Formats: sequence, structure tokens, C-alpha cells
Amino acid sequence: MRFAVALPWWGYVLVFGAAIGLAWLAYARSGLPASSPRRQALTALRAATLVLIVACLLRPVQIVPASARDSVVPILVDVSRSMRLADADGAPRLDRARALVETLAPALDAEFRTEVLTFGEALTAAGAEPLAATGRRSDLSGALASTLERYRGQAIAGIVVISDGGDTESRDRAPLEQLPVPVYAIGVGAAEAGRDREVVNVTAGEPLLADSSIELSVSVVSHGFGVDPIDLRVLANGRPIEVRRVVPAADGAPVHAVFTVSPEPGAPTVYAVDIPVAAGELVVENNTRSVIVPPSGRARRVLIVEGAPGYEHTFLKRALAADRGLEVDAVIRKGQNDENRDTFFVQAAASRAAALAAGYPLRRADLFAYDAVIFGNIEGGFFTREQLEMTADFVAMRGGGLLVLGARSFDQQGLVGTPLEEVLPVELTDRRGGLARASTEGARGTPGALLLTPEGGLHAVTRIAATVEDSRRRWGALPPLASVAPIGGPRPGAQVLAVTAGVGGDPRPLLAVQRYGQGRAMVFAGEATWRWRMLAPAADTTYETVWRQMARWLTAAAPDPVTLAPFEAAMPGTTETVSVVVRDGEFAPVRDAEVAMRITLPGGGERQVVAALSHPEEGRYSASVRLDTEGVYRVTAEARRQHELIGTATHAALVGGVDLEMADPRLNEQVLQRLARASGGEVMAAGDAGAILDRLRASRSASGTPEVRDLWNTGWMLVVIILLLAGEWVLRRRTGLV
Repeated sequence: MRFAVALPWWGYVLVFGAAIGLAWLAYARSGLPASSPRRQALTALRAATLVLIVACLLRPVQIVPASARDSVVPILVDVSRSMRLADADGAPRLDRARALVETLAPALDAEFRTEVLTFGEALTAAGAEPLAATGRRSDLSGALASTLERYRGQAIAGIVVISDGGDTESRDRAPLEQLPVPVYAIGVGAAEAGRDREVVNVTAGEPLLADSSIELSVSVVSHGFGVDPIDLRVLANGRPIEVRRVVPAADGAPVHAVFTVSPEPGAPTVYAVDIPVAAGELVVENNTRSVIVPPSGRARRVLIVEGAPGYEHTFLKRALAADRGLEVDAVIRKGQNDENRDTFFVQAAASRAAALAAGYPLRRADLFAYDAVIFGNIEGGFFTREQLEMTADFVAMRGGGLLVLGARSFDQQGLVGTPLEEVLPVELTDRRGGLARASTEGARGTPGALLLTPEGGLHAVTRIAATVEDSRRRWGALPPLASVAPIGGPRPGAQVLAVTAGVGGDPRPLLAVQRYGQGRAMVFAGEATWRWRMLAPAADTTYETVWRQMARWLTAAAPDPVTLAPFEAAMPGTTETVSVVVRDGEFAPVRDAEVAMRITLPGGGERQVVAALSHPEEGRYSASVRLDTEGVYRVTAEARRQHELIGTATHAALVGGVDLEMADPRLNEQVLQRLARASGGEVMAAGDAGAILDRLRASRSASGTPEVRDLWNTGWMLVVIILLLAGEWVLRRRTGLV
């Protein structure tokens, strides 16, 4: 007990002493002897009455700690499919979790309000039915967020989580560090993998050429089987295409393999890699993993601008035009007419030819209709400054590609001081100082001979064979170039992919690339690459492969005015946000479009959704799409403005290519440890679960907010005062005092 009206200790002595003194003075002159029992009784009754009145004025209160019964302790039990694995002391994980609940819940119930909840795909209250491990996912982050929402406004002493640590649905969730209550996690399952083989990862390269092959990179791991061989089978759209046997270096050591595959040209190709199920495997669902390779899409548009007719243009135009994945428009400056004006030979589609009549597009929309531009042996002075600025924006903003080649493009001032100088991957003002940076070991040799740099051996532009060694061999076998224009070293972030020997054998940069803004830029300083075709056997297609691959790389980053952002859900039963970016012909964002999406389901059914504007500054529209089943989903977006079609876009996504719930079946202690540290809780061993009660008792959350109870503002206090006054009055009457 304490008084709400705070006084120093001597203040309380003074106040109560004064009350007792007043009671003594009241009967000091009553005529009764001081030793009279009645006088002493009357004085005591008056003193008690005054003391109680003073105490009421000081407001005595009692501080009562909150009852633990007012705090709730939710017990969350993981019921995802991984909980059915039998590695918890030889029993299924869920059986071990059920036994923990049966022991823990009664112990906590004695002091707290408990409720058993289950989580997998969603948080639900455990019913009377036995727990079953049927959840397709382990949404641990979502379960914790839902628990806090479920008990909003109530005191939560702590949260008990019984799980194997899986969390396959953590996107768009609040970080675990924001948990305001302690989490006590109990891990079930074996921390070491038993006998299990798993396809850990499958990635597919980007096809740069139509009908070309790509690399399928595969990683697998085997636990408990020693160095026994592993058979890897590759399937394309369900059809087996290759089987390869690999041998791990040691038990548990990852094994990597690369397969060369050819995707379908006009439809998505789903590649699956699987491992035959071995006897005694703990998990069989992780023996397969799939990846989708989209079709090449529409033909990419390339504009070639040549300073003069010649063999280089003829061979280059022929090589690119034969690629079905490219649409090539060409402008060749023929000479000047009687009015000293340049004349041009234009080869282009009818819809684009008029915009090239002056030799180069004058409007942004006409230039931005292309995906890449190639300048061949044409001086910078041919273009107006507005055209050069427009071309810089074509690369940086539109995401197009730019290739500058030929000696005349770098002669004298070239593009120095123009808006394109920073776009290019090499320095144009210092054409000798940067040569050492572009050199590579063994670059000294025959003038004009080409040699790949270490970066060039791995880059997509210069990989023209299945292996790095074969690619280097094919490049090295090309005939020497007639000459190489002097250019400077690479800019920061650029890559020199190939060098050649100049006069005296010193290395000179030949082929350099860089990303600039949203697009890509490339410089090729060599002359007379047509010799690669003329001096090679008729069956040798290296020349065509090189230039087509360069063109495909340049155009790969260029988006369409209407673009669907890629998305892929690893597991079915999720809701994904699908975004569409809508731009006009000049690639300015469109904020007043009507965007409709058609979702083609794996079974062939269709669903229609409408996308709403989500980011006006980007012209981005978004819609939520539910992906319930496994398979390939095809999304087609159509954008209109005032009922006029702006454009369409399509995207194919694979759902269920990997079963994340059954990947790496070991107990994930790292997730539980991170969860405990972030919330101020603790990871408990299954055998120490009883200690959770002690932790909860000591938890600040268990104590809650203390309750302040008034001791004076009660009916009993009034009754006592009335009884004291009545007793004093009766005794006074009997004593003869009025």
C-alpha cells in the first residue's frame, strides 16, 4: 500500500500526529479524569476517526501486478508437408510436435491463457481433429504476422513455435526484427541430412540466335550415398532428351553439370532435370527441378547506317537479313546530287522507309521503333546534334543498342564532344593511354589477328562454341583484319572482349561493350570483317554467327512500348502481382491507358483481370493473379487509350518448377535462431521445452501493466467511519457529555 498524495516521511508524521493531537485536545477539558477509561476510550475513538479521514484525504492505493491469466500464449504448430518426414527420433516430425503440445499446453494453462494454432499456407485454430501435415507451404512469417493481428489489444506473454524452420513464403512480409513479443522456438527434425539426393539448382541461358542452342546449368547434391554415381536425366516438355552419369567428389559435395539444349522456337520450353529415386531416400519430391525457357518472341528491328557502299555493308546486311529473328533496315549514303546534298539508298519496310529518306530518322518515335542501330564507317558530322542527342536517349531511356564500327567512324574528331561520346564503352580522346588496360597475356602477335580477353572468353557476345576453349579456337582461326582503328581504353564498367596486335605487336582494343542507362553499347574497331567470310570454307558459318550474335545481344535489352514484367511463382497456391509498363511511341509513360489481362491456365481455361495504375511516373499498371495449380501460365496484356490499341505483350511463367517445401529437408535452425534473436526469445531443445514456463514468467510481457486499486474509495471505509462516530456518540451519552 502507498498514498497517492505523496509527502515526505516527516509530512506523514506531522499530519497523523496532528490528527491524534486534536483528538486528545477534544477531551482534555471534558471534566473526566485523565486516567478514566471512558476518557481514554473517547479519545481513541476520536483519534481513529480523524486518522481515517486524513488517510482518505491522502488516498491510499494498492499496486497489484497484472494476473498472468490475463496474458495469452499462442502455440504455433507447423503442419506443412515437410513435417511428415520421419527424422525426429525415428518418428514423423508432426508426431513429435503433437507430443510437445500435449506436454506443454497443460503446463502453460496453469498460469496463462493458451491456444493451439496451426500454420502452413495460413494460420488456423487447431480443432478437435488430429493434426495432419498437409500444408503446401510453410508461411512462418505470415503466421507470426497473423498471430499478432489475431490478438491485437491483448497482452501476449510470448509465442511458442514448433517447426522444422521452413519459411517458403516470406515475400512482402514485415521483417522479423519488428516482432514486439518474444518467440520461443522448438525445432523438430534432424539437423544433419539423412540419405537424400536433391537437384539444388537449374538455370538456363538466354538464346541469342533463333534456333540456337543454350546452356542448361545443373547443380545436384547427394547425402548418405558416399561417392555413388548419380544419373541426371533432362526432359524437354516431358520428353527425355539426355541422360548423363556424374560422380560426386565426396559425400555431400555438390556436383555441377552443363547440358546443351535447343529450345522450341515458337513456344515456351520447360526443361526438367530429375534423379532416379534411390532406396531409403528421406525425400523424393526434391529429386526434380524445372525451368522455363520463353520463346524468342517478335523479330528484333535493326537499323544499319553506312557511310558508303562497300563489301563490309554487303556482307553484314546479308548475314543479318538471313536471321529470322531480325528485321534489318539499311541506309547507304551513295554520294551527292547536283545540289551538293547527300543521297541515300534505302532498304526498309514500307511503313518505315519514309522516315529514312533523309538518311536518319528525324523524330524520336521513328528512331525508337528500332531495337538497335549500327553506325558503319560514318563520321559524326553526318548527324545533327539533335539526332545524336536523340540517339543517346535511344540507348539510355528506350533501352536500345548502339554499335559503332569502321575506321571512318573514329577518324579525326569522330564522335568526340558529341552526346554519344559517353555512350560508347571506350575513351575517344585518349587513344593510346588506355591500351595497357585492354591488353591480355599473349596478345602480341600478327597484326590484325584477333584474340579474346578473359572477359571475352565468357561473355555472351563472344561465346560462339560450346566451350570456352572451342570458342577461343574459332576466333583465333579467323583471318587477320585489314586494319584496326586506334581507340582508347575502356571506360569504368566497360569490358574489352577482344584485342588485336597493332604495329610492333602491341595490343589494341578491338571489341568493347558496356551497359549504358537502360540499353547497351558496343564498339568494333576492325576493318574488312568480310574477309572472315570470303577466306573461310563455304561450310564455315563463323562470320554469320559472330554478327548475328552481336545484333541479338544489342537488341536483347530493348523493351516494347507495352511490356510485361517477368514473374515466376515457385509454388502453387500463391497470389502474384503482375505488372505492365505502358509507354507511347516516344517511350513516355502513359497514365490514362486501359489495360486488360488474359490469363491462360495450365489446363487451357482462361481468366480475365483488369490492371490498375500503380506507378504513374513509370506508366506501370498492376493486377493480382492467383496461381493455384502447377504448370505454365500464359499472360497476355492489351493496352488501349481511348479505345485505340497501344500494344500487347505476352509472358509465360512456370508455377511449381521446384518444391521449395521439400527442398533441403534438414532442420533449418538458422531461421529459428534469427527469429529468436530478433524477438528477444530463445531457441529451445525439444527436451527443454518445460523451461519455457520459467522464461515466460520472467518475461516483461507476462507481468503486463500493474493495476492501481483505491483503498479509500469504498463503502466499507464509510461504514467504519460511521461506526466510530456512532460509538463515540453512544459513549458520550452514557458518560453524560453532551
